[in-house]
Amino acid sequence: MTKKRLSKLSTENLLKMIRHAIETGSYLDTRHASDRRSERFISRLEMEYILVNGRHEKRKDQYEEAYEGWSYAIRGETIDKRDLRIVISFEDKMLVITAMEVGK
Repeated sequence: MTKKRLSKLSTENLLKMIRHAIETGSYLDTRHASDRRSERFISRLEMEYILVNGRHEKRKDQYEEAYEGWSYAIRGETIDKRDLRIVISFEDKMLVITAMEVGK
């Protein structure tokens, strides 16, 4: 298992790591994220699109004491103009924690 991230990633490194995870398929959709995407009608393709093309929403990042690591928020619009936020973290792989439509 990799060392937990006590220090926050820079936006540049974060976006590089996200793109790499999506390109190589080295990420996991948590059960919570999968359930929320299903409830909110957010497809895997929409989620991946936001992660690759969205912007880092720094003010929504959080240090999760229980997991001794950071969670990061990525926000963007889908092709059909839905405003989505995807929350991710990193352990051995990138973990998708949740997905939501902003402003609903």
